[in-house]
Amino acid sequence: MGFCRLLLLAIVLLTSWFSTAKGEVSLCDFPKIRHGILYDEKKNEPFSSVLSGKILYYSCEYNFASPSNSFWTRITCTESGWSPTPKCLRLCFFPFVENGNSTSSGQTHVEGDIVQVVCNQGYSLQNNQSTITCAEEGWSITPKCISTNPTGKCGPPPPIDNGDITSLSLPVYASLSSVEYQCQKYYLLKGNKTITCRNGKWSEPPTCIYPTGKCGPPPPIDNGDITSLSLLEYEPLSSVEYQCQNYYVLKGKKTITCRNGKWSEPPTCLSACVISEAIMERHNILLRWRQSEKVYIQSGEDIEFGCKPRYKRAKGSLPFRTQCINGHINYPTCMLNHNTFIH
Repeated sequence: MGFCRLLLLAIVLLTSWFSTAKGEVSLCDFPKIRHGILYDEKKNEPFSSVLSGKILYYSCEYNFASPSNSFWTRITCTESGWSPTPKCLRLCFFPFVENGNSTSSGQTHVEGDIVQVVCNQGYSLQNNQSTITCAEEGWSITPKCISTNPTGKCGPPPPIDNGDITSLSLPVYASLSSVEYQCQKYYLLKGNKTITCRNGKWSEPPTCIYPTGKCGPPPPIDNGDITSLSLLEYEPLSSVEYQCQNYYVLKGKKTITCRNGKWSEPPTCLSACVISEAIMERHNILLRWRQSEKVYIQSGEDIEFGCKPRYKRAKGSLPFRTQCINGHINYPTCMLNHNTFIH
């Protein structure tokens, strides 16, 4: 068997040499693709060079993809080299940013993409950067906004409705500094009248309420509203009910009550998940059931995927049954089943 392979290699090399001398055929170096796998690599690897016109297929490792996003990408040896140039690009999932936000949160980016991050006041990305790049090893820096105030100093105390601090406000306060609040005439102070600066942040300030205990309009919530007409003023123990927009799920108590001039904690509306056909195509998966043009899954609901025909579950893939969590869903991955691959 070894002699036959050596003889075959010698014939190919001699044929290539004669053809090249006549200007008929060019050769390509055997492709070595970072984070890539050639189909039938062991079969082709003994040949250090490949004849012009030869077609090969390659796939990328988990968390990498070819420029075409195909599971198996076709490349052809031409006079100018391999076409298209074989390469595997890193895929970077962008999480929700601690102490900041980004429009890219919950999305997957490809190597070379640059993401803009906006940090909360008093925070910044590492080295005061405002962008993060998807690189071969993942994100260039950790997607986290860190405090720009390691000394623990605080800015001016937070303002409160119908009240103010008893002293002159300063631009900067040393750690452990304290200030005291007082309410305007006819208002009562609720909570601790003194707040303290600790680790660059003020403790919770008090509130100033009507002595009658009446409340103003109910607080607004994202992607939801109250079920009744909003009033300018509500009597003590009045209640209102919230509802969420379509495909959003209400979390918390839907009813809030006015007590001592303050509304109880309002609920939140959790985002739905939109199933992405592009991501399913990239991961070689389908839904277990027939879908419409767009599929919306409410937060907390389960959904099940399956592999496309002639594909099988990839090693290390996430579970096929997964759950929508506040607008985010994890997709499993399938790879081509070599036993059914057609040349």
